[in-house]
Amino acid sequence: IERQDIGRMYYGATMKFERERGSTFIAGSVGAGVLASAAAAITVFALIDAPVANAASTAKASAGSCTVANDEAVADLFRRWNLALASLDSSRVAALYWSDAVLLPTVSNVPRTDTASIKDYFVHFLQRFPRGQIVMPGFVDAHVHVESSLLPPCEFARLAVAHGTVATVSDPHEIANVLGIPGVDFMLADAARSPFTFCFGAPSCVPATPFDQAGAAIDAAGVAALLDRPDIGYLSEVMNYPGVVAGDAEVLAKIAAAKARGKPVDGHPPGLRGPPLAAYAAAGITTDHECVTLAEALEKLALGMRILIREDSAARNFDALASLIDTHPGHVMLCSDDKHPDGLLVGHVAALVRRALARGSDLFDVLQAATVNAVRHYRLDVGLLQVGDRADFLEVDDLAAMRIRRVFVQGAIAVDAAGCHWPRLPSAKPNAFAAQRMQPDDFVVPADPAGRRLRAIEARDGQLVTGALLVPPRIVAGRAVADPAADLLTLVLINRYAARPPAVAFIRGFGLTRGAIASSVAPGSHNIVAVGADDASLARAVNLVVAARGGLAAVDGRPEHVLAMP
Repeated sequence: IERQDIGRMYYGATMKFERERGSTFIAGSVGAGVLASAAAAITVFALIDAPVANAASTAKASAGSCTVANDEAVADLFRRWNLALASLDSSRVAALYWSDAVLLPTVSNVPRTDTASIKDYFVHFLQRFPRGQIVMPGFVDAHVHVESSLLPPCEFARLAVAHGTVATVSDPHEIANVLGIPGVDFMLADAARSPFTFCFGAPSCVPATPFDQAGAAIDAAGVAALLDRPDIGYLSEVMNYPGVVAGDAEVLAKIAAAKARGKPVDGHPPGLRGPPLAAYAAAGITTDHECVTLAEALEKLALGMRILIREDSAARNFDALASLIDTHPGHVMLCSDDKHPDGLLVGHVAALVRRALARGSDLFDVLQAATVNAVRHYRLDVGLLQVGDRADFLEVDDLAAMRIRRVFVQGAIAVDAAGCHWPRLPSAKPNAFAAQRMQPDDFVVPADPAGRRLRAIEARDGQLVTGALLVPPRIVAGRAVADPAADLLTLVLINRYAARPPAVAFIRGFGLTRGAIASSVAPGSHNIVAVGADDASLARAVNLVVAARGGLAAVDGRPEHVLAMP
């Protein structure tokens, strides 16, 4: 029994001939309960016009009496078959066979042609309590910033592989904005210590934006030098879509360098539509992971781009885009983008696979999005159960629940019931940090003498895109200050790389009612970002991060908490 949608999956089968409504099904089993939940999804059933059991049965079926089987009938056949096997009762199994049936066994070379001999076969067959596992390719996260997990690559790999992920397409954009090319070198060297497959790209936007200060810059020549390396697989997301549309020479030179070397170019055009989007795609950009609506994704697909369906710790777009798995299975992939460590402990790509199956997507369409498409698009050295492939695969015992029993990477067991077999390895701690301590008065915003409304950022839960608001200010002693009762908080940015005055703004939608939090993990440039209900708490949270030379901090009155990440 085979299906070729994804590789060639073979299942050794005990062949059963069962006549139903004048038809004959060729069905099979690989052991107790193995295919109960798989049903027709992974099995091809042959409907034979003339029964093949023997001459007597042939005479019983007329030429026009065959009924086409539907999925429900096929699934029911397999449910009954597997329930009988799971009972370990040879009489119950033998009772499923017609009196004139023929059993062609897989663990014996003697055909069984009557009920007694069939029962005898299963007496011995079931004594071995046969069990089976379903094998499938390992999952691929098609776009992720490993740095967002707060882990070095080799430790990220240990957590990801436990969920069946065997490879990632990884953009080292975050560390490159702090350390430049030496940061990329660190990621490559650390990743090389793990059997996990990391496909790193050449960061295209360092610095990430002209409106912020980064710790490094990588120009077109630097990008070309990275792309010359065999351990760099693609040009990372081109965030400067205005530059692409406007024909910026530096941006286009980076894209040209990737195209000249035959390496894919990743995109990042959130909300871009119409002629500007057409110009962006025509520049040679092949993917996008920033779609938040189905209409946006369909427009990009029509221009030849592939859509990466994103579900991460900050942006959750799976529900809006999941139908693309059904309509465009060959042109979508699954990704996490920014995966925080608490989320990575709970699940990874496998969680999206389960959600897609639960909403009714075809198993093989889901697996194509979760495995095949990324491997082929980025030309990853990852096995897909093809002849000659490297042995990267999963064993599962339930396709609906996608329960992963073992994970193999490069032919060796990486994960089993005992956990991950890969050891924890110490990593270096490269850093660039020169931020200075702050005082509450550093965050003062003088009140507008004209009493005009205050411009504020609108945070939107579950999305990276923000809005803009005009709100009544709270004025205290001639200063505009946070107003937690109205969900209006103070937001500050402190330069990580030099002593500079902070940038101060206001934000609504954050939901903090007291205290403050601060972080030097701030994708793009990774300066310190802090939000708080009062300036004193803000200063305390910022100074905890400064003292640790990087990390996360929270204050609430007297308690102080800091996760140092120097």
